[in-house]
Amino acid sequence: MTRLTDFDKALLNLLQGDIPICSHPFAELASRLGTDEDTVLSRLRELKAAGFLRRIGTFFDSNRLGYHGTLVALKVEPQALSDVAQAINRYPGATHNYEREGQYNLWFTLLTPSAEYESNILAEIRSLRGVEDMLKLKANKKYKINVQFKLQ
Repeated sequence: MTRLTDFDKALLNLLQGDIPICSHPFAELASRLGTDEDTVLSRLRELKAAGFLRRIGTFFDSNRLGYHGTLVALKVEPQALSDVAQAINRYPGATHNYEREGQYNLWFTLLTPSAEYESNILAEIRSLRGVEDMLKLKANKKYKINVQFKLQ
């Protein structure tokens, strides 16, 4: 699959901010889209396999739940960039993992339930082959940006 269909775009638009809280959210989405739950689930699997969708999840107030958030910048050897990014993506608290231009070329955020757990994960990431340096950037102020991409 290389192109998004109109159905895919409508489904992805709903997923970005209108997932119903109920026992069968995908059946509800299917109803809104004029189809059935199996079709929605099948398309989501295909969209994920094709790289259009990374994860479906909720946003929560991490501080109120006792989680600690850290922005991390890595200096990674270019040939190891993909492997390091994939390794980071396996951690449940890793989000917003992006390649960047410049000396520190891979940036991600990490949410963890404790400083000790964070330290353990960052030590594992620092030891990955190709990681040359790491900057741990604690937030002084929290900004919540709700980015949604309207697909047409």
